[in-house]
Amino acid sequence: MPGGVGTSSPDLDPDEKGPQDACGVFGVWAPGEEVAKLTYFGLYALQHRGQESAGIAVSNGRQIVVYKDMGLVSQVFDEATLESLKGHLAVGHCRYSTTGSSVWQNAQPTFRSTATGALALAHNGNLTNTEELIELAAERAPESSLFALNDAQSTSDTGLVTTLLAEFPDRKLIDAAVEVLPALKGAFCLVFMDENTLYAARDPQGLHPLVLGQLDNGWVVASENSALDITGATFVREIEPGEIVAIGEHGVDSRRFAQPARKGCLFEYVYLARPDAKIAGRSVHESRVDVGRRLAKDFPVDADLVMPVPESATPAAIGYAEASGIPYGHGLVKNSYVGRTFIQPSQTLRQLGIRLKYNPLREVIEGKRIVMVDDSIVRGNTQRALVRMLREAGAQEVHVRISSPPVKWPCFYGIDFASAGELIAGAMNVEEICASIGADSLGYISLEELVESSLQPNDQLCRACFDGVYPVEIPESSRSGKLRLEPRKADAQPVGSLVGR
Repeated sequence: MPGGVGTSSPDLDPDEKGPQDACGVFGVWAPGEEVAKLTYFGLYALQHRGQESAGIAVSNGRQIVVYKDMGLVSQVFDEATLESLKGHLAVGHCRYSTTGSSVWQNAQPTFRSTATGALALAHNGNLTNTEELIELAAERAPESSLFALNDAQSTSDTGLVTTLLAEFPDRKLIDAAVEVLPALKGAFCLVFMDENTLYAARDPQGLHPLVLGQLDNGWVVASENSALDITGATFVREIEPGEIVAIGEHGVDSRRFAQPARKGCLFEYVYLARPDAKIAGRSVHESRVDVGRRLAKDFPVDADLVMPVPESATPAAIGYAEASGIPYGHGLVKNSYVGRTFIQPSQTLRQLGIRLKYNPLREVIEGKRIVMVDDSIVRGNTQRALVRMLREAGAQEVHVRISSPPVKWPCFYGIDFASAGELIAGAMNVEEICASIGADSLGYISLEELVESSLQPNDQLCRACFDGVYPVEIPESSRSGKLRLEPRKADAQPVGSLVGR
């Protein structure tokens, strides 16, 4: 085994990504409030769901203005920008790209002029029938540029939905939505607006969460209840699968555009959602702690320390320590900003094996038998590097426990896993994976026990990344990757550009 904590560790690459989050969406209708600032803080609470770009659209009743840019919410917006965005309703978005590359043109909210005004839209999820929708859009608007977003060119499925909604000159937006939404297949949580009304819609399967909250003088919709809490809104209920709501001066109007066939994403409980979120009434934190307890029962081991791979595995590690009686501690320090910067390490720094993402606490690890709890294994590179790092820091043994079943299939509904050929569990069994990452032992929670920890009915969960059963059909065209709508690379856009009418 190579020695020395400073030894080159090329497997621990800052560009190595685990499962990337779905996006975060937020909307607020609150006359008299600073809606841009409320949206900013709502997006701040949802930042874990997407760190590539951020944007806010605001209406004052006469016009919609959109401000968006690449980067974190705190990088895109400052006090002066937020002060300039005046109005009584707003929608916001923080993006991780799943269809369309990570460029300004695909940042959200998208904007489109209509025959009667304007439309701004934010989308969490990923559509699976974009080829059908392209044909539908060509039929409805043969003379328009398909992905027109003012003068920029969007190559995302969100731009396509915005185009479809905008092409109904003789109808109210909600009536257009009730006609368009049944044609969308896959995962979508939409928050959109015209000049006076806020809308929110969720796909019939309810693949990703979307919640409704109430302010003293308004309403909020968001991907997770943590965004309600930070803005002072009170949780009211989930937006139901197959439901669209319109929020305005007359309150909340609800319509059903499709019959619900609930298949909530099980991976939300594993990794995507914040621990303080509740999904379908179940605390994500409690679910993760329960998984840890079950791991301790199913895969016991004599050890001196239980430690998480921060941050999403922390509750499961707490549960494992609690059930096993082994002391809990932190053996890794995480730099939370790795992967959220535009500065890439030089080849020299890569060769030096700089510890950009995690660094071990030798005084905690040295001489110990370690149980390292992580949320999932995708390619195995990160776990391989971490096991090696712990051994270099003096760990006697490293036992790995995973709070999800083996990830064997890619997701087409808004989580950017590796491709099928890159998923280590698709090619190796547990014993082979254990040997590959260099652990002394490896244990995964079973699919059955993960489902039980969610407290959701088995037949109301999407478990496709674990069992290969996709609740919404995946056409071959949707398996070709997130750049499938891109005929060319989009040109650069000026920083912090405004669009609007």
